[in-house]
Amino acid sequence: MTTESHLSALETKHHRLDDEISGEMHRPTPDQVRLTSLKREKLRIKEEITRLQD
Repeated sequence: MTTESHLSALETKHHRLDDEISGEMHRPTPDQVRLTSLKREKLRIKEEITRLQD
């Protein structure tokens, strides 16, 4: 996998996680454990994207 395709896949996953976080937050009773997990994963991916872009 090339760096560009890997970066593209990470960006897609980052956007998907953003959508999942938004969906969870709009539930009547959001699952805080799930939200924390999704946010950690999103941050990990964002850090990898930043590392690959530098």
